[in-house]
Amino acid sequence: MKRLGLAAAAAAALALPLAGFGGQAGAADVTLRMHTFIPPVANPSKTFLIPWAKKVGEASGGKLKVQPFWAMQLGGKATQLLDQARDGVVDIVWALPGFTPGRMPRVEPFELPFVHKDALSTTLALQDYQAKHLTNTDLKDYHPLLLHVHQGFLFQTKKPIRTMADLKGLKIRAASRGGVWLLEALGATGIGLPLPRIPPALSKGVIDGVTLPYEIAPAVKTPDLVSHFSRLSGDQPRLGTNIFTFLMNKASYNKLSKEMKKAIDDNSGRNIAKAAGQNWVDIEEPGLKVVKSRKKNKFYTISPEETAKMKAAAQPVFDRWFAEMKKLDIDGPALLADARALIDKYSK
Repeated sequence: MKRLGLAAAAAAALALPLAGFGGQAGAADVTLRMHTFIPPVANPSKTFLIPWAKKVGEASGGKLKVQPFWAMQLGGKATQLLDQARDGVVDIVWALPGFTPGRMPRVEPFELPFVHKDALSTTLALQDYQAKHLTNTDLKDYHPLLLHVHQGFLFQTKKPIRTMADLKGLKIRAASRGGVWLLEALGATGIGLPLPRIPPALSKGVIDGVTLPYEIAPAVKTPDLVSHFSRLSGDQPRLGTNIFTFLMNKASYNKLSKEMKKAIDDNSGRNIAKAAGQNWVDIEEPGLKVVKSRKKNKFYTISPEETAKMKAAAQPVFDRWFAEMKKLDIDGPALLADARALIDKYSK
């Protein structure tokens, strides 16, 4: 009965038209439904999505309300969020295109191994890259609010990872096909799983570990479900990162008043990219603090020699991605060169 009640509530919410569209204008006359796969207690919810919704409401003078729905509360799977925004099932989504491999191929250079340096420089680079490569291609069906990344993922596993050989035979979760390919190149079995499926997969032994940043670790219980955390040597200690898309339905945006559009625009794209990038740098520390609070957990820095070995082993990932892009008549090497140049520009 409880499940049926939740399903009915979700269906009813989805059936509601946007308040104020075609009706009389008034205080809080438009409500935008924001849907995502993470719970409200996750760091990105607390430090980015909830404050963003509040800022938009304040900027509109209270006439525009952004109502969050967490953990796929309105139904569907995390892999369907991009469709929900495009088709108007909801108004706004925060989602990973990597959950649906190949869905937004032109964003993938930033997810390839060892391209990313830190959340701030990559997020700033994405703003230039979006304007040049994505507006009329991968993002043409949406009104983009922001593209950004997290600080970068590392190994969080049940067994210690000190060398590339330690990965042999392990089943490890990744969020994108580039991440899966990297794990395979390093000798592990890469498994693509949405975030909510991580805790049961770890508990049941479906996977032996994950590649994630620290900030999200408490939300998916890795501080309790794994015991070993490994980073690389050198100035790029993370294996890579993942692209997050914050997207709005085009019709939902176009129906807003001029003042409401300004409230959205003032809190979108380049206007918030620096703060968002810095936010993902900053929220690593609280996540790491939770991981360190479990006395059983151990931390490793993979040696420079083994780090170099992993980077060399990753070359087939690039070749594989270039081949996939060629099938789509996309110049993969050119996109990768642009991504790297832009990250270098904002890393100085």
